[in-house]
Amino acid sequence: MTRGATVASALLAHPRTSPPATTVAQARAFFADDHVHALLVVDGDRLLAVVERADLVGAAPTDPAAPRGTLVGRTVRPDADLAVVHRRLLAEGGRRSAVVDADGRLLGLLCLKRSGRGFCCDSDVGARAAERLALAG
Repeated sequence: MTRGATVASALLAHPRTSPPATTVAQARAFFADDHVHALLVVDGDRLLAVVERADLVGAAPTDPAAPRGTLVGRTVRPDADLAVVHRRLLAEGGRRSAVVDADGRLLGLLCLKRSGRGFCCDSDVGARAAERLALAG
C-alpha cells in the first residue's frame, strides 16, 4: 500500500447496485455469490443503505431489503487515509465499505481481498465475471 494513499485510489468505480424496491429474497439471491459481501441500495446516485447478509436474518422474503441495512459504520469518504481504513477493516473483520461524498452520492466500493493484503480492483471483478460466464456457457 502506497504511503499517503487515499481510499479514492483503491475503490471499485463501478460496483453493482440495487434499487430501493429490492426485496429480501432478491438480496439473498444477490448474496449467493460468496464474493459479494455488501448490497448497495441506491436511488439514482444516492446511497440509501448498505445491506449485509446478517441483516437479512429473520426477514420475510417479500420485505424490502433497504430498511434492514444501514450506512453507519459502512461508508467511508474518498479522501480517507487508505492505511487507516485498511487497519479498521482488519480489526473489525469487515471486507467492504461504500465510498460516498459529502452529499451521500455513491462513488464506489472499497473491497478488501480475502487475504487482507490489499484491495480488489475493477479488473479483478471483471475477470471473475468473465470466468463465471465462461463456466456457465
